[in-house]
Amino acid sequence: MHSDNPLRILLVDDTPTNLKVLAEALHGQGWKTLMAADGESAIEQVEYLRPDLILLDVMMPGIDGFETCRRLKANPGTQDIPIIFMTALSDTVDKVRGLELGAVDYVTKPFQHEEVIARTKLHLRLSQLTHKLEQEVQSRTQDLSQSLSQLQQAQLQLVQSEKMSTLGQLVAGIGHEINNPIGFINGNLKYVQEYANDLFRLLELYQTKLPNPDAELEDLIEEIDPPYLIGDMPQMIGSMKEGVSRLQEISLSLRTFARSDTASMVEYQVEDGLNSTLMLLGHRLKADDRRPAIQIIKNFQTTPKVSCYAGQLNQVFMNLFANAIDALDDFNEGKSYQELETTPNRITVSTELKNNELVIRIGDNGIGIDDQIREKIFEPSFTTKAVGKGTGLGLPISQQIIEGKHKGKLDCFSEVGKGTEFVITLPIESQAD
Repeated sequence: MHSDNPLRILLVDDTPTNLKVLAEALHGQGWKTLMAADGESAIEQVEYLRPDLILLDVMMPGIDGFETCRRLKANPGTQDIPIIFMTALSDTVDKVRGLELGAVDYVTKPFQHEEVIARTKLHLRLSQLTHKLEQEVQSRTQDLSQSLSQLQQAQLQLVQSEKMSTLGQLVAGIGHEINNPIGFINGNLKYVQEYANDLFRLLELYQTKLPNPDAELEDLIEEIDPPYLIGDMPQMIGSMKEGVSRLQEISLSLRTFARSDTASMVEYQVEDGLNSTLMLLGHRLKADDRRPAIQIIKNFQTTPKVSCYAGQLNQVFMNLFANAIDALDDFNEGKSYQELETTPNRITVSTELKNNELVIRIGDNGIGIDDQIREKIFEPSFTTKAVGKGTGLGLPISQQIIEGKHKGKLDCFSEVGKGTEFVITLPIESQAD
């Protein structure tokens, strides 16, 4: 819409007298009227003038109004401009055809000045409201996307294990940053409600001014059921407000209960962490009635200590080893005990110093991961495990610890049916924040 200039109405009719009558009818409303005598010139004008509404004659030489409308609606740049057809035809089929092509209304000849003005005002107002609401929705969507991203990052910093009950740690102030866009959304919901109420009042006034609608309008009223919309939309807005309130509560809880990560970096021998993690997982590695014991193959080279957050690094090891065990268990489905004794389950773990970086490899000979899933494994809450078997946060948290906290790298290599290997690369010298 042209907020700083008069609204522009394009009049399209091959009869000069009709154009004059229409221009006189619209005179004094504060609108600027443009004129075109045929469909081709109308399309040309619309391309560079972008009127706010078009009054379009149906019967014209060359391309008629229907074809003109079809071309305008097929163009992304002009498809949203409301079109009101002008016709002397009373055939319902022609009216339906025009509406199906995207027209918003009809006025019939000979023109009733009051009707033309009323319908033009109505559809200009509806178009303005629609445009405003679309802008609000787009803005709110962007804010919500930003809030979701911040919430996911906060979640990854909070949840340092697969157990949500252990919450973990949160960077100080993140809750406040999340709360700002939530408050912005909450404040603007009030205006969305006001715009909807304005639209309802406009419709009600329109019904009052035109108490005897024609059959076409009666059909539309029956189809969309305005009383239901008027009753349901406030409830929808109320539900949105409840959702925002819930987000505000979550944000407040995060800021209230979060504590900064006070653990300092220490010089650490990662092989000690790998060994201790495997010891803690010993009960899952042992043989049972379903399968033989999972073999652990170690290949540790002599490596220097690294400056790291030892507890968080051990958690990464725990996540990767646990995932490897899960993958092996999945791969064992349908296999006999004897078959597994012939081709035993294995987890390999190795360390080496390469280009002044410590490289840690943790692999298995399990089910493997196909490429489409492998591309998503570091996305928060993505999981292929059954409900109750995992939150989908283990790998995203591990990636954040390695790449965010330690400025290292976590990679995944896999082949379906052969196994998966995760490779951790850590700088020897501390590069963490």
